[in-house]
Amino acid sequence: MLSWMMVEKVTRGKPTMLGAVTGAVVGLVAITPGAGFVPVWAALVIGAAVSPICYFAMTVIKKKFGYDDALDAFGCHGMGGIWGGIATGLFAKSSINPVAQWDGLVFGSTELFVRQLAAVGITIALAAVGTSVILLVMNKFMKVRVSDKEETEGLDHAEHGESAYPAFTGLDQ
Repeated sequence: MLSWMMVEKVTRGKPTMLGAVTGAVVGLVAITPGAGFVPVWAALVIGAAVSPICYFAMTVIKKKFGYDDALDAFGCHGMGGIWGGIATGLFAKSSINPVAQWDGLVFGSTELFVRQLAAVGITIALAAVGTSVILLVMNKFMKVRVSDKEETEGLDHAEHGESAYPAFTGLDQ
């Protein structure tokens, strides 16, 4: 949370409440893979490092590639999870959890780090292929993408002929 607020302070001039909450979420996402395997100091490093990674994904990568992600699910959960998986391979300590077979790269073992990189890569590939298959099948039966006009108008209105919150969208006038 604090690192996200610092990133916003540097890039936007001031932190926001939404940014603070987003920082808390991405911190939780990032620590989840290694929660039972990394020392406390490493959890702090993982949490501090995830904010600039996710902020960059949400502000630069999304704009560069132009993908539609209104809720920044990929920027927060995708990139946060990728970082968390890699960070587990960096900072895991087998003495913290006897189930762990290897230490992380920081503690001198490459085995877990390489396995975590492979797992992240496989996960990305499976998600990309699975999503593509689902979208291709859906596109055979209905439009997956709405028109620019419908998107600007709002999907509640375009799809259902009414707006759920007209006072907040300016459609009540």
